[in-house]
Amino acid sequence: MVDSTGWVEYLGNGPNAASFAAYLERPESVFLPTIVIYEVYKKLLRESGDRVAQEFLSQAFEFHERIIPLDVSLAEFAARVSIETKLAMADAVIYATAKTHSATLITSDTHFAGLDFVTLI
Repeated sequence: MVDSTGWVEYLGNGPNAASFAAYLERPESVFLPTIVIYEVYKKLLRESGDRVAQEFLSQAFEFHERIIPLDVSLAEFAARVSIETKLAMADAVIYATAKTHSATLITSDTHFAGLDFVTLI
């Protein structure tokens, strides 16, 4: 599972884009939480415009059953994770989603440093 920072880095062809490409160019093995869709779409819309944001959304729709919605159970778990880890709301939801699905979270966000299920790029 790639977090928002990874998607933005990849789509913006940032310095770590190739590292994230190794995961994002194999979408059949990647989960996509709806909160990541929100964060990436908002950032792209604000900074790159509607066309780029829509291109990302088109990619997101291709994830079909691998899109993970925020439901009541996940929200409850994320709240507990937030208290335990001191992660902000969005990060806690992303991390809780990874843990719930026994997925590795791929990120360059140092807020996740030292946590299980996390690979920092």
